[in-house]
Amino acid sequence: MTEFWLQPWFWPAVGVVIGLPVMLLILTEVHSTLERRGSRAARIVMLLRNYVAPVGALLLLMSQAHYVDLEPTWVQVVATVFGFLLILVLLNTINFALFVTAKEGTWRSRTPSIFVDIVRIILILIALGVLFSVVWGTDIGGLFAALGVGSIVIGLSLQTAVGSVVSGLFLLFEQPFQLGDWLQVDGTRGRIIEVNWRAVHIKTSTGVLILPNSHLASGSFVNLSRKPTPFEFDIVVKFSTDDAPQDVIDVCQRVAADLPAAVPGEVATITPLPKAKYEVEVAINSPADNATSIGIFRTRLWYAARRADLHLDGDLTDNFNTPENTEAAVRRSAPALYLTPEDVLVVAPQCRLERWGEGEVVQHPLTVPDGMRYIVSGTAQLATPLEAGAEVRFATLDRDDVIGLTALTRQGVSARITATSDLAVLFVPVGVLDGLVKTRPRLARDIGQEIDNRRTLAYTALEAAGVDVPPGTRLIA
Repeated sequence: MTEFWLQPWFWPAVGVVIGLPVMLLILTEVHSTLERRGSRAARIVMLLRNYVAPVGALLLLMSQAHYVDLEPTWVQVVATVFGFLLILVLLNTINFALFVTAKEGTWRSRTPSIFVDIVRIILILIALGVLFSVVWGTDIGGLFAALGVGSIVIGLSLQTAVGSVVSGLFLLFEQPFQLGDWLQVDGTRGRIIEVNWRAVHIKTSTGVLILPNSHLASGSFVNLSRKPTPFEFDIVVKFSTDDAPQDVIDVCQRVAADLPAAVPGEVATITPLPKAKYEVEVAINSPADNATSIGIFRTRLWYAARRADLHLDGDLTDNFNTPENTEAAVRRSAPALYLTPEDVLVVAPQCRLERWGEGEVVQHPLTVPDGMRYIVSGTAQLATPLEAGAEVRFATLDRDDVIGLTALTRQGVSARITATSDLAVLFVPVGVLDGLVKTRPRLARDIGQEIDNRRTLAYTALEAAGVDVPPGTRLIA
């Protein structure tokens, strides 16, 4: 009698009994690792663990069917299921390797999903044809001939749907846009987030607009992302007829220049219109910044108009910058300015209260302050600008701190001071300060000491950031 380990079925059985648990254990550990990393490859490993490995083991055992009383058809059924699972794993692996892990800006990330779908269907049909040919002995030529006839029949019955697909293919071959581009269609503006068999999905401010490919192919649209000049947002603002037009233009241009998405070096275009209206056109980096930039511009323009005593929307009911509030703020700052109660009554009418919105630049680098601003409420951030738009933050200003220390020395500051919350300040003009320091030498000494303190903070922050400061450089904060 032949030893049982020499039987043809022995080693396949051993492979299933020992190899399957080991493989499942390894795949489980790999799946857990990928899950913790948030990788989409975990789905492929789960497919291998839960389906491919068990069905493959079953097929390996059933392949010994000639040793038991088992219908060969069942082996073919299991082989078909196993082959189909392998096709799924192969397609998911190719998709993951080529498109899921594609870096932004590469040809793989820009490939429209409709092309991926077409290639996937072609691969599925070829793989299924080979599978049925190998397992069942099916005539592949006859199968594809039947599919061709069926495609003609389906195409005739679904001309409208097929027309959208064909239109989409023509659009993609022409490539007038790609994923991520901004389109303007029929007055609607949005970003392309998907291109599929039937339609283009455009994300707008109100939701996702789904446009049939046939509509785009037969109509006209504007690709804002391929505009040769910077994209501009366009809004209309209204002031009072008592406001000098040049003052309005200057304020609007200052606000526009400090927008986060504004194109450096591009000056906003302000066009006066009838009835004290002004059209504002601001160049920004991308159409994606359009809605955000408009919102920020409107918010900051309100603060800037109040500081300039302009009547935005024809109204200036300012209950903040009142004589009573200004006098109260001067009294609070009187110790720092060495003011007597009598001095407060003299100085208060020459000062004013200002408000700055979050994100507004209160003090620009290389500018000479027109006065000192004592913080009444809110906070501001001091930062030293570097090259390529970078900066090093080195201090936070809070209540009773001072902005514009170099107003007396008429020196340009090196730091940028930005409001980090709704900021209220008491503005003391430089002319008032000149008169105060003549009779109060201690005020000039205090200002000089605070300038030195901030310079030290700036040097320390730059050194901590690894920035080399050339010898002889004098940072004035």
